[in-house]
Amino acid sequence: METYAILRDLAIIIVVAKLFGILARMCKAPQVVGEIIAGILIGPSLLGLVQQSDFLNQMAEIGVILLMFSAGLGTNLKDLLRTGVKALMIACAGVFVPLIAGALVYMGFYGASPWGSDGFYRAVFIGVILTATSVSITVQALKELGKLKTEVGTTILNAAIIDDVIGIIVLTVVIGFKDPASNPLKVGISTLLFFVCAIVVGFICYKVFKKLDDCFPHTRRIPILGLALCFIMAYVAEKFFGIADITGAYVAGVMLCSINDSGYIEEKMDISSYMIFGPIFFASIGLKTNISGMTGQLLLFSLCFVLAGMVAKVIGCGLMAKACKFNSRDSLKIGVGMMTRGEVALIVAQKGLGAGFLTGEFFSAVILLIVVSSILTPIILKLLYAKDIK
Repeated sequence: METYAILRDLAIIIVVAKLFGILARMCKAPQVVGEIIAGILIGPSLLGLVQQSDFLNQMAEIGVILLMFSAGLGTNLKDLLRTGVKALMIACAGVFVPLIAGALVYMGFYGASPWGSDGFYRAVFIGVILTATSVSITVQALKELGKLKTEVGTTILNAAIIDDVIGIIVLTVVIGFKDPASNPLKVGISTLLFFVCAIVVGFICYKVFKKLDDCFPHTRRIPILGLALCFIMAYVAEKFFGIADITGAYVAGVMLCSINDSGYIEEKMDISSYMIFGPIFFASIGLKTNISGMTGQLLLFSLCFVLAGMVAKVIGCGLMAKACKFNSRDSLKIGVGMMTRGEVALIVAQKGLGAGFLTGEFFSAVILLIVVSSILTPIILKLLYAKDIK
């Protein structure tokens, strides 16, 4: 692709993605939904204004790395420790039940495959997509209701964070199995070694950045060095451990989440993400979504995929919350609060496409899940809290 065509495509993506993002926000939907729809509109499926290219794919990869770095920076380790045991148990149930449900839905439509076959891993990967939780919509709804700082609100928030960490680890392990030279023991050891190294390196980096932060507070050199750490960790994870680069980026964010200027770093990262890399990433999802290949079977699969994704979260997280001594009403609130999907589900799906687990048609099911869960979750939460609001 010629250079000038790339510049034209970037201009189209940024303008149309932001326009549809604003329209989505006006409709009380997540901005990301609008940006994805923009990608579908300008992509090969409809208007054909923008075509996929290696350059756009690489820009989108940077976008997803920055998103995961920001997610790591937003982690509150103290809150995780405070509600750690309950949140961990709820998060584990919120990963396990949807993973099984997603795999069963895929097998129900496309047949069961023997252990270790491509079909088997494809079914497992469909389940992995359902493990992710996007808590941003739930947080906004709880803020409006004045319930974010309650035990239920804090538990939902922390369980969602842990949920995504576990989901990323599962993603890393499943992608590792795609390599013909890999085996469960090798993948497990590589994953374990990475996190052991991350703990050691993370402690050193935390001390170094804390010292820099004390000497040069609120200066741009801190975000610049933080961004370099993000890229280095993403590279090391992929190159030396066979771990997904987004895992390294997320871990880099967690390394710095407790320094004083973590919010300042996140703010600077969000500027780049908001202006260019984020829109390109989310629009690229739309560009890769092939709605022209939608068949009756795929449409029915998408509907069942959405239903399984939401119900599995409510059942898994809700029952585990009940086992953790929450009452029935609060357990249902936690289950509903955990059923939203967003950026991480897209990131997982994107990785699956790159690894050969998915084709573009299946992105339609993922996008439908995000749209439906993002709209229904705030509505159901408000109904559940209606008796508590005076």
